[in-house]
Amino acid sequence: MYTILDKKVLSPGVKQVVVSAPLIARKARPGEFVILRVDENGERIPLTIADFDRQAGTVTLIFQEVGATTRRLGRLETGDALSDLAGPLGKPTHIEKMGTVVCVGGGIGIAPIYPIARGMKEAGNRVISILGARTRELLILEQEMKAVSDLVYITTDDGSYGRRGLVTDVLQELLDSGEPIAEVIAIGPVVMMRAVAETTRPYGVKTIVSLNPIMVDGTGMCGGCRVSVGGQTKFACVDGPEFDGHQVDFAGLMARQRMYVEQEKYADNQTYQKEGGCRCRH
Repeated sequence: MYTILDKKVLSPGVKQVVVSAPLIARKARPGEFVILRVDENGERIPLTIADFDRQAGTVTLIFQEVGATTRRLGRLETGDALSDLAGPLGKPTHIEKMGTVVCVGGGIGIAPIYPIARGMKEAGNRVISILGARTRELLILEQEMKAVSDLVYITTDDGSYGRRGLVTDVLQELLDSGEPIAEVIAIGPVVMMRAVAETTRPYGVKTIVSLNPIMVDGTGMCGGCRVSVGGQTKFACVDGPEFDGHQVDFAGLMARQRMYVEQEKYADNQTYQKEGGCRCRH
């Protein structure tokens, strides 16, 4: 059992839990993820490690309540425990001193971009971070990102905070400014990552994206997380989750993500009804 030592609400529908997991914390590196089960009857879901503390033996997970399992996870409180927590899984981010690195985080994607930005800064890079959210109240980890970045730009879709517009608007300006950019790392909604990759493509700037397709076992056995990269089949859980954004088949990835939408809605509705609620219209 993995005990929740602390819990916070970061924004509407987005929560953070600090979990006691000494063995995972000892090995965790930026870019890696875990697979958890809320209880022994629950499904397995992947969550990127948002932070880790080797001395305290803890890992920090940030998630958005979007389905049955994440809603159940969100109802756990400090002192409750997770049934299973497997990790760290996947390949860690390649971090070295390379110059100017631009870290782009969209929505909940700001959580996994944080340890990467911190690692890049610790390696001696100039880190420019671009954070995007639909509205101000949905922006997370602003102060944490400012602490590990040389420069932070914030965009919101509705203009309620920072600049009104998209993260790619700022990225385009940086690319046009002439400042040498060694690498761009983008994590967030698939449409955002695709847009970032298309923005950098004409400039030939290396662009890394972190993919989160459907996963079950996290060891490459089930094949559920397969993606096409450079015309080859890759498994996000063992070959990734990070890939060259200019090589990812985003259209195929988005199609696979929609495969189980109806089943997910059904599971969410069943869970809700068991708790005495109803999702029907009145």
